[in-house]
Amino acid sequence: MPQHPPRERDWLRVMNTVLELVCPAGALPALRAAVDNGADWVYFGLRDNTNARNFAGLNFDERSAREGIRYAHDAGARTILAINTFPQADSWERWHRAIDAAADIGVDAVILADPGLMRYASRRHPTLPLHLSVQASATNFEAINLYHEQFGVNRAVLPRVLSLAQVEQVIKNTEVEIEVFGFGSLCVMVEGRCVLSSYATGKSPNTGGVCSPAKSVRWEPAGDKMNVRLDGVLIDQFEAGEHAGYPTICKGRYTVADETYYAIEEPSSLNALELLPQLAAMGVAAIKIEGRQRSPAYVAEVTRVWRDAIDECKAGRFSVKPQWKAGLAKIAEGTQHTLGAYNRKWK
Repeated sequence: MPQHPPRERDWLRVMNTVLELVCPAGALPALRAAVDNGADWVYFGLRDNTNARNFAGLNFDERSAREGIRYAHDAGARTILAINTFPQADSWERWHRAIDAAADIGVDAVILADPGLMRYASRRHPTLPLHLSVQASATNFEAINLYHEQFGVNRAVLPRVLSLAQVEQVIKNTEVEIEVFGFGSLCVMVEGRCVLSSYATGKSPNTGGVCSPAKSVRWEPAGDKMNVRLDGVLIDQFEAGEHAGYPTICKGRYTVADETYYAIEEPSSLNALELLPQLAAMGVAAIKIEGRQRSPAYVAEVTRVWRDAIDECKAGRFSVKPQWKAGLAKIAEGTQHTLGAYNRKWK
């Protein structure tokens, strides 16, 4: 067998990998935008708190879900239903019905976070593929292997808190396909464990499906400024003309030791485009795009860029193109982006 230099071997692994693109859909127009621009998978949720983007005006009923699945399948794309919140004691049947609906309408997989739901799905619908949600907070291969052994999970989405070295360690020690976030809103918490918003609104994203419920958000003019409150709690103040993203507790500005600043995290988007060859070489199975709450135009642009980038990467001629950077910069949260935990040098 011919021997190849290390760098050439890396490119051979990249070119031979099956690197898929997983894109968001908050409604049918976004699903069509994802499919039309090259998504391999499109994920969506139902219109209730069984999914973690439970915003008014978003998500799918049975009719639109069937229409979206048909549209995706006709184009050769696959679909995933996100049932990625945790059942509550007074309404757990809703989550079981969501899994039954997923099997009935013909999705290609479901994204689950709760072990009880995984047991229900694996027993009631044994042929329905299970993907481990980022909300399950599985940050090590032991946890992922346990979900695989107990429930047959065949793909896991890693939380956005791992360095590249940690991602590689997980991949080397599991047969489960690993999916990582490539672009979108950067969650600064270990997903599945965030209850910050519940202090202000009484709702947690892991139970109510949204970290800042729209009914709790108030925009209040204050002279030439704009105050933002969640159920009366002031979390930010914007100057006239200043870009204002959707308000969340973790990305608010607070006064600490007489200084007002983004004390927890600045609003910015994760953008791992430049790391794509490294992610492919270490065996990442899929790149996930965040943004079910974003517009069809956002979905179209980010899908188009990442489709082109993945194709270039697998062809062995990858370099970040100026038009890719420009396209993603204009839709980044806060109009800025970061490599997030991937760039942690101390790991």
